[in-house]
Amino acid sequence: MPIVEVTLPDELLTEFEQLVDQEFVSEEQAAEELISMGIDAYNVNIVDESTPGDDFMDGAENNLFDTADDPGAADDDRL
Repeated sequence: MPIVEVTLPDELLTEFEQLVDQEFVSEEQAAEELISMGIDAYNVNIVDESTPGDDFMDGAENNLFDTADDPGAADDDRL
């Protein structure tokens, strides 16, 4: 089995050591399982059936307003 050397910040090393104490038999087992889970999570294929831009168009349509009514005169727009 290949050997890998990793440099971790102190905070992450402390979290790793606590996780090893709580959940795993050894550091080797923890490293193997955590790296494996990370690789599996990284390689997830997301299936998205929607057409790109659908969410944008739905939001834009909801922001439109009806201009068929009389919008009023320019004098009505006072602050």
